[in-house]
Amino acid sequence: MARPGDYQRSRTNIRANMPANRKIAAKLAPTQRSAVTNGRKLFIEGDGNSPWSRRYKDLCSEHASDLGGADALSQSQLSLIRRAATLSIQLEQMEGRLSEGLDADMDLFGRLAGHLRRILETLGIERRARNLTPTLQQYRAQRQAGGL
Repeated sequence: MARPGDYQRSRTNIRANMPANRKIAAKLAPTQRSAVTNGRKLFIEGDGNSPWSRRYKDLCSEHASDLGGADALSQSQLSLIRRAATLSIQLEQMEGRLSEGLDADMDLFGRLAGHLRRILETLGIERRARNLTPTLQQYRAQRQAGGL
């Protein structure tokens, strides 16, 4: 039977055995880390070479690039990027079914889109207006070419 304080002791042991940061985790022998952490596998279970997996890798890479690269991101941010990629693919699959004239659960579609938006906002990915104003050199070149 559990005694008072057992819960606290078990939490303390877990914390003591957890790596304090990624540098310490990187120093662990590869056999002490999961294949996912080592980069040998994309998922704990599943096919890392399927079309879904290839799209997943592409989206994760693109989102990480938008935020300055995977090396500049925390593990929490990388986790959110993986969730965003998963939701994006699910939405793309639903859009594909709709394009074929098949039914899709539009309530689910809307909820997934809302979840994706919130994750992307949390990551700091936001719409930025593109500057379409030409530079002085571009303006002069267009004027000389008779474009303006």
